Amino acid sequence: MSDIRETVRERYAAAAQQMSQSCCGSGDLTRDDVFGAALYDGVDDASPAVEASLGCGVPTQVAQLAEGETVLDLGSGAGGDALISARRVGATGKVYGLDMTDEMLAQARANAAAAGVDNVEFVKGYLEDIPLPDDSVDIALSNCVINLAADKRVVLAEAARVLKPGGRIAFSDVIAADAMPEAVREDMQKWTGCIAGALTREQFERYLTEAGFTDISITPTHQVHEYAEAALINANLPG
Repeated sequence: MSDIRETVRERYAAAAQQMSQSCCGSGDLTRDDVFGAALYDGVDDASPAVEASLGCGVPTQVAQLAEGETVLDLGSGAGGDALISARRVGATGKVYGLDMTDEMLAQARANAAAAGVDNVEFVKGYLEDIPLPDDSVDIALSNCVINLAADKRVVLAEAARVLKPGGRIAFSDVIAADAMPEAVREDMQKWTGCIAGALTREQFERYLTEAGFTDISITPTHQVHEYAEAALINANLPG
């Protein structure tokens, strides 16, 4: 797990310094194709921070955020989704952005300061060990991040732990085809590019169920690779 985590951290630290990179960074995919800022076209309250997006979708489109809610953005990167969420939950709401990369956290805090948003807090930590109490957030978001984690079961269990009863998730992530070759899965460059580490639809549904989620919905949005597609993922915890 530590080797995968460090490889991902190095990749995204470099991306924070060179925000023109796409999530995959392979040269044959760009933001304008399937990743990043172009996906936010038409999102009225999109923050300028989304120009630095390395995500594969727009989870706030399906999050149904309400005034006063507490939001956790898992792998918040440069802060685009967190800042959109902060505007939607208003002054009585709160947003936490969690990231393990110092360079991304610095970028996100600078973006929040430039936007004058003060109901968001960016904290350093790991998806597998979220530094928040049990039952403390209403909704957890993530954008092309779960696939980067070495142990998805632990990540989803941690998300369930910090959610309040009746809480929910709204993720955008990469879903692997059942036929993905083992060689692709073993390629670390593709892992940090959101493809090799992806779960299949059946795995994602099973792991969410094991973590206690119900009403699971996985809606494909667009193809990102011969063996993978982006999808919006919603699920609830029992109230």
